[in-house]
Amino acid sequence: MKKLLLFLLFCHGSSSVKHSLKYFVTASSGLPNFPEVAGVALVDDTLVGYCDTNTQRAEPKQEWMKFYFEKNPQHLEWYNGECFQGNPNFFKASIYSFKQRFNQTGDVHILQRLSGCEWDEKTGDVIGFNQYGYDGEDFISLDLKTGTWIAPKPQAVLTKLSWDADKGRIKRNENFFFQICPEWLKTYVNYGKSSLLKTERPSVSLLQKTPSSPLSCHATGFYPDRAEMLWRKDGEELHEDVEHGEILPNHDGTFQMSVDLNISSVTPEDWGRYECVFHLSGVKEDIYTKLDKAVIRTNEVPPSESPPGSVIGVVVVVVLLILAICISGLFIWRKNKNGFRPTNTSDSSPSSLQDAASD
Repeated sequence: MKKLLLFLLFCHGSSSVKHSLKYFVTASSGLPNFPEVAGVALVDDTLVGYCDTNTQRAEPKQEWMKFYFEKNPQHLEWYNGECFQGNPNFFKASIYSFKQRFNQTGDVHILQRLSGCEWDEKTGDVIGFNQYGYDGEDFISLDLKTGTWIAPKPQAVLTKLSWDADKGRIKRNENFFFQICPEWLKTYVNYGKSSLLKTERPSVSLLQKTPSSPLSCHATGFYPDRAEMLWRKDGEELHEDVEHGEILPNHDGTFQMSVDLNISSVTPEDWGRYECVFHLSGVKEDIYTKLDKAVIRTNEVPPSESPPGSVIGVVVVVVLLILAICISGLFIWRKNKNGFRPTNTSDSSPSSLQDAASD
């Protein structure tokens, strides 16, 4: 499956640009200094709106979104209604119900919902999704193709049976995810296209600490963060001896990533058969970097050029100070890898305020 996805990604003759509108809601119990319910709206994974039960208002996070709300105040009212009427009550009741299912008392518990739609600008295809996670694990989601809920845990079976029986709710989901959500998404993309559709190509370098270290193909300065990198040999993607790094943010709003290749078994005469490929969503031309010893940047210093011991000591102190500053100033919250994620299934819309978590 991974090979198929990458093959489709690099077949530009049939490639397309996909856009997404996502609503991510987090409810908690047992956290006195955290809002009971907080939600964000993201367009193409860019934060465009936020609300929580403490602020009591929906706040646009992009200038173009603020302009849209000013032109369409009824749209802002819809978000306010979702943030402060149905959602808080539903989520608080759901946490209470789920705690009973899991025989839990007290302590901290988290209920999250990821919902929204994805629209393929070229084909017009639309995918809706809405799924729930409880304490960092999948709890229940709706498959729009079959009109049934999927319960990966025994504790979610009673909820599944109750929600499966609500056919009216499933119809509302279909209307929202196939009609309303895509139309909103198209409107948002049109209003925010100057920033949402912006692309910046990166600089790509080959880096290696020592001759025995893996060779890193490193790209930095690209935007948006929808990108892929891979190593190829004779035009075929390599999977063995390859390690893919995560996409990380730069201080200027751009991104960086790398993919490492173990070249310990690559003979010098075969180097020309290898290349690193970088693909940025929305850009037709990929960046190809041939495996060439002459362009590899390394930290290794030849013995004849080694700096005096006193200089080395100063460099070590400076590096340690920089690391200390970076570590103390950086805090990244990451979702559990086994947690819920967008799928080709859909669930109730953010507008359905009758989600019943009870049996």
